[in-house]
Amino acid sequence: MDSKGYKCLLISDFTIDNLAAYLNNDADSPQVKSNTASFGQVAQVLTDKNLDCWKDNPDFTVVWTQPERVITSFNHIINYKDVPIKKLLKEVDDYSSLLLNIRDRTRFIFVPAWVFPSYHRGFGMLEMKTGVGIANALMRMNLRLSENLDKAANIYLLNTQRWLTICGGNVFNPKLWYMGKIAFANEVFREAAKDIKSALRGISGNSRKLVILDLDETLWGGIAGEIGWENIKLGGHDPIGEAYLDFQRALKSLTNRGVLLGIVSKNEETVALEAINRHPEMILKLKDFVGWRINWQDKASNIVELARELNLGLQSVVFVDDSPVERARVREALPEVFVPEWPDDKMLYRSALLGLHCFDYPAISKEDLERNRMYLAERRRKEAKKEIGSPEEWLKSLKIEVRVKELGAAELPRAAQLLNKTNQMNLSTRRLTELELITWAKDKNHKLWVFRVRDKFGDSGLTGIISLAVNGRTGRIVDFVLSCRVIGRKIEEAMLQKAIGYAQGCGLQEVRAEYIPTAKNKPCLEFWRKSGFKLNKEDRSFIWKLNSNFTLPDYINVIQE
Repeated sequence: MDSKGYKCLLISDFTIDNLAAYLNNDADSPQVKSNTASFGQVAQVLTDKNLDCWKDNPDFTVVWTQPERVITSFNHIINYKDVPIKKLLKEVDDYSSLLLNIRDRTRFIFVPAWVFPSYHRGFGMLEMKTGVGIANALMRMNLRLSENLDKAANIYLLNTQRWLTICGGNVFNPKLWYMGKIAFANEVFREAAKDIKSALRGISGNSRKLVILDLDETLWGGIAGEIGWENIKLGGHDPIGEAYLDFQRALKSLTNRGVLLGIVSKNEETVALEAINRHPEMILKLKDFVGWRINWQDKASNIVELARELNLGLQSVVFVDDSPVERARVREALPEVFVPEWPDDKMLYRSALLGLHCFDYPAISKEDLERNRMYLAERRRKEAKKEIGSPEEWLKSLKIEVRVKELGAAELPRAAQLLNKTNQMNLSTRRLTELELITWAKDKNHKLWVFRVRDKFGDSGLTGIISLAVNGRTGRIVDFVLSCRVIGRKIEEAMLQKAIGYAQGCGLQEVRAEYIPTAKNKPCLEFWRKSGFKLNKEDRSFIWKLNSNFTLPDYINVIQE
């Protein structure tokens, strides 16, 4: 989907052509082709699926309205009429039902939250008073809207107020309204397009997962190798030291939402690690970093090595460095790596980090929240692998446990996330929303299993998906998806054994799997070539005749839930 672009439908009660232009002409991926519904006919467009604007089957829809134009009670409130809160919220519920009504017509829906012109002071000092203030009523409306839209996994309520705050100035210009029915200044539409594009990247599995950091003048002030770790600028009664401290806190907070941290620095490793381990003001400890390359080699080469060690593609990496020379080098050598321009002013580091449009996820799973811990456990596994010479003995020592179950509501968010963001070990690389995935799985001829993996070092969470479509006497493996964290531990074989065992129980003759090549899923092809399936070169499918069983090493403990 990302490579082909997205078709977008814009529905609004004001002129929204400027947003369409920003979405269509922005150079950042993904590409978007926008179409606008009839001006001011929001209710009609949301209720009538036979209108021409729906015939193009938009991939995503933006529904952006003004609260006073879609909620009659709010229009009364801004004209200082007394309206019961209960009645106001009932109208929000009715409007929410219109939005929920289109969730099957389009894959994703973005709804910018309601805002109101800042030049309207309303009741002044009573603006936040319950049952009186306009601002109070609007906050209640947005909260109710958010609660209602939570019923649909493919609807996202966007933070419009943030766009207004960033743009500042005269974002509500009455002249624009009277001359062209334009509700906001141009800058607001530009910020909206940035957030929508970022959301699309997150949905398509292209959000960034790893921030690689320089050390000297990036995580702290000064060069540790020259002035000693005791004299680096970090914390204390100093504005720059305090800014570095807050930057580290912001980085630490990213790890709490599943973003990984790594280090690539030109430095003596012993000196740099001493600074991290011994400086009393360091917020980030060595355990917060999933890997590092601290040496005098080329940073671009080190980034490639570190990403490979972590089984992450370069498209997952953000590189932060205070040096414009190093940034330019990495940007030129590794175009897939996102290298943001970085401020010269150290006191702007934290705000620059928190403003990046690259960490959006459509859902936050348990696996996301524990990703840093999982990667640290992976480091311990690799250390154990070095100590145990034989790969087979190493696998035996892990005490691997694989739990299998059919897809259910509890697993749906993580399964959809895994399906949409996994690139390397992915047979067909199809992308589905949660609704599309559960609908597919409920078909009587379809089966979809999810796999959770744990070993003596810890729980890797839900890391595998395999699905089977039955047609006559043939079972076709549609999805074969495995997180890079557990590749090469016989989980792949456990997944195949499950699908083949089910197919044998159904009395099928064969199981087929068609490999659909992408720029990133060659590791999947390499596995299938060694899987024991027979390759049919004519259609690139792999075939297993069901007159033979698929065996699994006895040290892999598979538990059917």
